[in-house]
Formats: sequence, C-alpha cells, structure tokens
Amino acid sequence: MKVILKETIEPLGIIGSEVDVKNGYARNYLVPRGKAVFATPANRNIMAQEKAKLDFQIAKERETAEEMAKKLEGVVCKISAKVADEGRLYGSVTTREIMDALTAQNVDVLKRMILLKEPIKELGTYQIPIRVYKDIEPEITLEIEAE
Repeated sequence: MKVILKETIEPLGIIGSEVDVKNGYARNYLVPRGKAVFATPANRNIMAQEKAKLDFQIAKERETAEEMAKKLEGVVCKISAKVADEGRLYGSVTTREIMDALTAQNVDVLKRMILLKEPIKELGTYQIPIRVYKDIEPEITLEIEAE
C-alpha cells in the first residue's frame, strides 16, 4: 500500500516521500497516528501544495544534523570495565553504556542512533558510527580501559 509520510520515519523515508508499506502497518500504525496519509490523488495534491513547507523542514533537520555531526566528530569516549584474562571483559560494552558515557560528556544521542554491530567484549580503541540523519554518520572514538 502506498502512503505519503507526514513526518520523517527513520527506516522508511523523509517527510513528503511516497513509500510502499504493508497494508496492516499503514492502516494500524502510520495513518491512525498521523504519521502518514494514503497516497490518493487528492492527498498527493495537498502534499504538493505543502512541498515548500516540507522542503524547509527537511533543510532545517539536515542543518541541525550537520551541526550535531560536527559536534560528534572527534569525540573521544572512555569507558572503564572489569577485565578477565588476556584483555577480555567480564561482560560487554553495549549501546546503553556508550550512550551514558556520551551523556556524561554533554553529548545527547539516542540509543538507536549508535550503530554498534555487536557488543564490545575486548579492551581497545574502536570507531563507532552515530547515525544523526539518513546519510550523515560521524564516527566517535571509543576507548575501553581496564578498571
């Protein structure tokens, strides 16, 4: 089912884009919550009229994301963890701990923005990408140290 997004939804697309989603997702989630409208000719005309406002909002979101990316570029985050033999951690470092360490440095990111493929289980230095916007992913440096 084709719908037109009324707000940016990370896995689907940006405001004003026409996307194809499953029927149940559109009828039960997107449309009732006001996140999208059905892609009918009348709704397409309405969205075309609101295109200038949407373009302005997209530009504003992108500008905010670029500012945040500049702020994140070069951030070094240090986390201390308990270490077992040969540099292996007792537990692991997850996105929650990275988010808490960034918050301690006055860098506010959401947990879902941290693109950690798998939990970190060894000491060392890692480059972790942070998705700020659809195609803007600055990297932070994460240093895991022995406690």
